[in-house]
Amino acid sequence: MRVSPPSLTQIVVLLSLLGTLSPHCEAKELLRVDTSFEGASAADIKIDQDIRTIEFTPGGDPVRGWPCWWYFRVDGIQPGETLQLKLRGSNATVQQPGAALMKPLSPSWAMPGRASISADGAAWSHSEKGTREGDWMIYSVRSEGTSFYAAWGPACTPQDARRWAAEFARNKQAVQSLELCRSREGRPVPMLRVQEGDKPQAERFGVWVQARQHAWESGSSWVARGFMEWVLGDSEKASALRRASEITWVPIMDVDNAATGNGGKDAVPYDHNRDWSDLPHWNETQAAQARVKDLIQAGRMDVFLDLHNPGPDDPTFFFLLDPAVLSPEKGDRQRRFADLGYRSISQAKPMIPMSVNPKMIGANYSKRWREMSSHWVSLHGNPQTVAVCLETIWNSPASTTDGYRKVGQCLAEALADFLAEQPPRRIP
Repeated sequence: MRVSPPSLTQIVVLLSLLGTLSPHCEAKELLRVDTSFEGASAADIKIDQDIRTIEFTPGGDPVRGWPCWWYFRVDGIQPGETLQLKLRGSNATVQQPGAALMKPLSPSWAMPGRASISADGAAWSHSEKGTREGDWMIYSVRSEGTSFYAAWGPACTPQDARRWAAEFARNKQAVQSLELCRSREGRPVPMLRVQEGDKPQAERFGVWVQARQHAWESGSSWVARGFMEWVLGDSEKASALRRASEITWVPIMDVDNAATGNGGKDAVPYDHNRDWSDLPHWNETQAAQARVKDLIQAGRMDVFLDLHNPGPDDPTFFFLLDPAVLSPEKGDRQRRFADLGYRSISQAKPMIPMSVNPKMIGANYSKRWREMSSHWVSLHGNPQTVAVCLETIWNSPASTTDGYRKVGQCLAEALADFLAEQPPRRIP
């Protein structure tokens, strides 16, 4: 059978129809996941280009700590598009006898109720509340641009910490930007030293503030940032604190795992917060312990603050030693500091939940409890030493950069109030 060629009219109609349909048939750009930058971590990545869904698990080497941290960038998004991020817990274990993670970590540690999202890797906000479906946590993320960063919590990398330290020290005579040490992998560990005026060193209160002994606990670095923002503020109370004290500030202790996207907690042979022994393994612990010993030797180790994030269902606690190993004087001073911290933080806006009752821990918590930093400092410190660990809740709608910074600001104000109550130190 002979088929007649299409007429000119038919060709025009066909082209018109194709032109009408082409916008709806236009192929979307392929989604891509990038984990090549500092602090990034994700594994088992699967992308469905048709339904625009990304499946993943936390990355990281379990020998280097709990695999609960995740952080990556998504590219190839159409502006205004909503993607589904599907998170499943890691199945990683450590096979070395006696090591941590002999069974997979509970997925709840990796599954915040809301993902942290950023257009530029600097300013962070929360996604809508995720939905738990069996083994999966599903986050819906709408992007106004062609890419976004997604993370377990608001990221702070060692590069960010160095930038913060430089910004705080810029044009401020009272601030020295220093280096605590170099890590085992050769990375610089930023540190600030703050003191104002001409008060003799021997008369100054000694204050040590550190964060991120567990690399995945990124919120604690933002608490540290808020702390320093208040200390360097214009209030008379902040100025009085600077004039009366020598404050040392370390925003990331475990810089290697923070840089490589590993969890850090229960790393082999043990993590930074189980390393405060006579022979510390980690360079950061060695250097911090040496400086704290100098303060103790001078009789000036007054307040030691170790900043962490707790479990997924925990409120904020001040962790204190088992009272059986504290002198009555130290117990009273620690309780007073905790009361001032609770009063300040519980009134903050945005409000991050905080328990009025400090959580007492000791030998029943860890076999290496004496090698935990706040415990070591309390046991080896001066009679007046207050050494506490503040665990700031991470699984709350208020667990944002603003919320964390506010906790740090309130903690600094509580420190100022506490030291203002102490009798002035005089040179013997």
